[in-house]
Amino acid sequence: MIGRRDFITFLGGAAAAWPLVARAQQGDRVRRIGVLLQEDENDPMVKVSAFTQALADLGWADRRNVRIDLRWASGDINRIRALAQELVGVQPDQPDIILATSTVATAALQRETRTIPIVFTNLSDPVASGIVARLDRPSGNITGFANFEASLGGRWLELLAEIAPGLKRAGIMFNPDNPGASLYVPSLEAAARSLKVVPIPAPVHSDVEIETAIVAQGREPGGGLVIMPDTTTFVHRARLIMAAAGNNVPAVYWQSNFAREGGLLSYGVDLPDLYRRAATYVDRILRGEKPGDLPVQLPTKYEMVVNLKTAKALGLTVPQSILLRADEVIE
Repeated sequence: MIGRRDFITFLGGAAAAWPLVARAQQGDRVRRIGVLLQEDENDPMVKVSAFTQALADLGWADRRNVRIDLRWASGDINRIRALAQELVGVQPDQPDIILATSTVATAALQRETRTIPIVFTNLSDPVASGIVARLDRPSGNITGFANFEASLGGRWLELLAEIAPGLKRAGIMFNPDNPGASLYVPSLEAAARSLKVVPIPAPVHSDVEIETAIVAQGREPGGGLVIMPDTTTFVHRARLIMAAAGNNVPAVYWQSNFAREGGLLSYGVDLPDLYRRAATYVDRILRGEKPGDLPVQLPTKYEMVVNLKTAKALGLTVPQSILLRADEVIE
């Protein structure tokens, strides 16, 4: 968990660790890198340090040849829009490039500028979201790294059925305002047919709707949940995990920290890897390449985390097939 003060200390130490690189670029002007984060600065799921470390490895040391400006929105959509306006600013204070860490943050920046290069992470479907025209040649000023691909919908449901063999129906929890949710529907439906599980749409915007959806799945035996990627499930994950436990509902989540914080099982992209890869695009663009010429890339690394304590509380025995594939097992 990195607060603002710790973050600045970290970057200062990183800058000191690469003096030769920094001196080699002393003749260059100091570049400004803006970072717009939808999350809270103290959230352990945020992996900004992986991004800054990778930048330093590539020769970009904060307070030497770059200035990194962070903006944290703490899950507030209105604040994201205001911060996007603030970050883009006016000449001569505009950043040379901006890192955006969600669909909402990227869309907010897209409304503010069509010229400043933007590299995104954590977008499920940048084409359907209207962020880029195509993956191989995004054109325009935006490119980056998607965090999921379509087959994961079915994979989540298969894992849920594997760890909870009595599964008969599964609530598919998603934010209906996120167009990326539709990406997973075909593979989810195919897996549901194969597993003979009834998928039940569970659109949510708030704690109240999350609670209602989970209670509905817990009323009868055989209920479960697939938690879809979105800021809503991200911000409300503490309530979500608590409600699933309180209603005896097994759930599979899209990111590892859900399981580390008490969720049953998670399977999703390796976030630090995504941030490190984003740094390579920032480096290439700062060195002269155009974002529109850099293809949007899909994830290459995933991780599975299973929480045995939660499984025991739910009366589940985790099968050996899952234990052998898990990257982390929480006792």
